[in-house]
Amino acid sequence: MVYRYAVAGLGLVLMGLGGALLVQQPSPWRIALWLAGAVVVHDGVIAPLVIAVAALTAALGPRLRGVPRAALIVAGSVTAIALPPLLRPGGAANPTVVPLDYLRNWLLTMAAIALATALHAATRAALLRGTRHRS
Repeated sequence: MVYRYAVAGLGLVLMGLGGALLVQQPSPWRIALWLAGAVVVHDGVIAPLVIAVAALTAALGPRLRGVPRAALIVAGSVTAIALPPLLRPGGAANPTVVPLDYLRNWLLTMAAIALATALHAATRAALLRGTRHRS
């Protein structure tokens, strides 16, 4: 129980530090708007999508239905990280930024996640079928 209060206290301290740093920024409202947008995207797009996939994959059984959920969580996390360059493509004000085709690379990453998910699910299903036939 002590650890729970310690972690909660540390969380409150870090939230206060983050708020103080936010207010010190030259345009805190733009950052706050971006953070609010991240919450809206998570709660309005990513979470309902994961719930819908969970409902659609419930028939797969408890050992297989976590695979597409995990893939969506990974894809959502990668997308959240990739959103700034995806939403604002073009030249950067910082000359050290590597000029990449972020949309193409994001699409390739999503395809790799889908392929890895399909391969993992197929392998897992085959292994589960093999253990059922042996017993």
